[in-house]
Amino acid sequence: MTERAISPQGRPEEVVVDAALRPRTLDEMLGQDRLRENLRILIDAARARKEPLDHVLFYGPPGLGKTTLAHALSNEMGVGLKVTAGPAIERAGDLAAILTNLRAGDILFIDEVHRLGRAVEEVLYPAMEDFALDIVIGKGPSARNIRLKLPRFTLVGATTRLALMTAPLRARFGAVYRFDFYELDAMEAIVGRAARLLQAPITPDGVTEVARRGRGTPRVALRLLRRVRDYAQVRSDGIINQQMAHEALALLEIDELGLDALDRQVIGRIIRDFRGGPVGLETIAASLSEEPDTIMDVVEPYLLQLGFLDRTPRGRVATRRAYEHMGEPYPESAEQPGLFQEGK
Repeated sequence: MTERAISPQGRPEEVVVDAALRPRTLDEMLGQDRLRENLRILIDAARARKEPLDHVLFYGPPGLGKTTLAHALSNEMGVGLKVTAGPAIERAGDLAAILTNLRAGDILFIDEVHRLGRAVEEVLYPAMEDFALDIVIGKGPSARNIRLKLPRFTLVGATTRLALMTAPLRARFGAVYRFDFYELDAMEAIVGRAARLLQAPITPDGVTEVARRGRGTPRVALRLLRRVRDYAQVRSDGIINQQMAHEALALLEIDELGLDALDRQVIGRIIRDFRGGPVGLETIAASLSEEPDTIMDVVEPYLLQLGFLDRTPRGRVATRRAYEHMGEPYPESAEQPGLFQEGK
């Protein structure tokens, strides 16, 4: 897939910049007010009891701050943070090595926790519940089971696909929080803060222009801010105003709602080629030569948020708002079942 300017997954060098811009505490973090309030209560209660935090699970679309909050939790509690990802833990022994190197109170952050293998999960269950590690020594009739005690630690899991997590694993998290897309005022505050840290001069209308095209996702907005900064530096005096931001984002083919070429292709195919739907995910992906997971995880969440797309048992359906945004006439028969009824 061609790299997208609005992709929630940044390049390695951009990840380094994002880490430098990352808030270090709950107070520094902007947006997600209710979630932060719940976490503040969780932290204060754990501090008062002088206990580690309960296990926490974050879920929601990528780029909304799940990793940032894991770092903030470790800073608030004054404990160490170990970061890994579900696909990186291939064997039960890999997880055992990580767990045995934790200290009391440490936080283990596992991104994409839904991608843990079944054998790895089996090791994780007693570690989360009893803070113990079961190890089998030897083979056959002489095999012995040894239980090692682990220090009390906190597991923070993050996932974009909550439905793919097994029920036993979900049930072992004491606190489960959902991330929502950010409101415009929070996005403006995030862009303004990042511009100050990047020492990029920006006007209030420039902040608004970048923020409203950031898809309600801080990681996307920060990426757009860097691209607009480059454009203003090369084509003007370096000051980011509304006109500079508009020109830079138009060059990147990002419209006023933050939709890029792929987003518009998805909506356009549903409207023009499949008569507005319903049409299955696999069919949409095949028609665009894209992976179904890309459509489902990266494109669809924001289209659903905008009200441009409906998921039905028979497939995806374009809404009246999508027709209006694409400049297409809304057919009178749009409420009737379409010809393409493959569901996924």
